[in-house]
Amino acid sequence: MGVERLTEIATPGSGAARIGLGLAAVGRPAYINLGRDRDLPAERPVELMRRRSQELLDAAYAAGVRYLDAARSYGRAEEFLAGWLRDRPDAARDVVVGSKWGYTYVADWRTDAETHEVKDHGVATFERQRALTDALLGDRLDLYQIHSVTPDSPALTDRELHTRLAALAAEGVTVGISTSGPHQTDAIRAALAVEVDGRPLFRTVQSTYNLLEPSAGAALAEAHAAGRAVIVKEAVANGRLTEAAEELPEALRQVAEELGATPDAVALAAVLHRPWVTVVLSGAATTAQLRSNLAAADLRLDEPRLARLERLAETPQTYWHHRSELPWA
Repeated sequence: MGVERLTEIATPGSGAARIGLGLAAVGRPAYINLGRDRDLPAERPVELMRRRSQELLDAAYAAGVRYLDAARSYGRAEEFLAGWLRDRPDAARDVVVGSKWGYTYVADWRTDAETHEVKDHGVATFERQRALTDALLGDRLDLYQIHSVTPDSPALTDRELHTRLAALAAEGVTVGISTSGPHQTDAIRAALAVEVDGRPLFRTVQSTYNLLEPSAGAALAEAHAAGRAVIVKEAVANGRLTEAAEELPEALRQVAEELGATPDAVALAAVLHRPWVTVVLSGAATTAQLRSNLAAADLRLDEPRLARLERLAETPQTYWHHRSELPWA
């Protein structure tokens, strides 16, 4: 199953294999990451984004990355990934592929759309999106996660949905959740308690965790201790922990300068230092960003530097309010 393979390849000391590539930034023309006007041309037709995705996938695989992450709401990310897997059969046998359902992309490839994605965790959406994912990724899909579960999500209590997800798991696809929002801790712990026929349903947890928003750390450590794979997303806070930030946190800048590293590499390395992390995602939009992110695998942070970085934490409410104000561009 996907979770066993993911845990096997992403062991401590496995370098770039502990960093995955997320396609949120390149599967659609608009996203909330900072600096997209520098990362991408103003015009972003489908074929340009397809080429960019495949360049990143090639570079990531060559560097040792083995977990690839998409979602139904990432525009054409599943399509781009499916094409890459088809054209590179040797690589296809070697990677772990994850996707997510629960959001529908509705922006019609426009950067100025009023709404870019619509959330629905109901059974009908699962069945519809599962069929679409299957048509593209087929038996290459290893992990299928519910996208952005919050404590009030019906996905945590809908027994019919749980039964259908358990049936998918019985076919060999690992079922998991991703979380977002200021109450990730509650969502993670609720998901850990969900069982079908006495067996835990959700085997992976993908959550936002970074130097500014570490509040889910204790719950993610519990998930790891309970045998779940832990995937960290938004480790550079949508660009706030990179050189794209207008106000890069001073402690991060100082540590990066001391180590001769980039701020994004330091931010990712801080996440990798957590023993409960299985994989941390790079959301790179350029191969230069990817190389910079991957340098995190070789960075070692001592306890005094980690302590300085940990003081950057905001309250969850502050962090998620700021994130909600980031424009799609």
